[in-house]
Amino acid sequence: MNTNQNKVVEFEDLGIKDYQSSWDYQEKLMKDIIDTKIKNRDLPTEQHITTPNHLLLVEHPHVYTLGKSGHEENMLAGIDKLKEIDATFVKVNRGGDITYHGYGQVVGYPILDLENFFTDIHLYMRNLEEVIIRTIAEYGLKGERSQGETGVWLDPGKPYARKICAMGVKASRWVTLHGFALNVNTDMRYFEYIIPCGIKDKQVTSLKRELERELSAQEMEDIKTKITKHFADVFGAEVLNK
Repeated sequence: MNTNQNKVVEFEDLGIKDYQSSWDYQEKLMKDIIDTKIKNRDLPTEQHITTPNHLLLVEHPHVYTLGKSGHEENMLAGIDKLKEIDATFVKVNRGGDITYHGYGQVVGYPILDLENFFTDIHLYMRNLEEVIIRTIAEYGLKGERSQGETGVWLDPGKPYARKICAMGVKASRWVTLHGFALNVNTDMRYFEYIIPCGIKDKQVTSLKRELERELSAQEMEDIKTKITKHFADVFGAEVLNK
């Protein structure tokens, strides 16, 4: 356990950025943290270098990503269809199955050294869910957890259960990668080309669909502010602009 815990989280809004570049950036931040942790092993405790934490928020152009435990048959569109809908397909090293990222979706990538907080991946996932549950509650929506299904749901356990936020993460040496995707103004037609998260009998939804109106550009920015606020509260962190 890190005896010199750093609970400051550096926040960056990457705007609209393609998936591969964002992934490469995450990997670099993760590597820098891990390299510091390895260096600390050879130093006396009092000389340990504090490891940083990061929170990236971003919107991606249309892309489908398949987790390492996923099944390619859940990608229903072929190469020609992907070209037609201007989407790409990427295999990634997170957990979970297939999901979609696109315009109007707020994607969050926390790159945290969990030894700065707690060493419990299950708690980490529940905390990420709690951040989104608190965020959408500000819009009058009751987000909940669904037993055995990661993410944030509306009306779980009912025939009309629907997922509003998907999650998939990876951790190495207690450093996290990947994160969550909250559907805001997302074009839900893109989910028709996959079996989201490999779950056949459940629907997906968005804030736009639930509120029956498109959220403005300012409201999109407000959602990011709310996410960072609740992230700080849930993780007991101080989130600062990088």
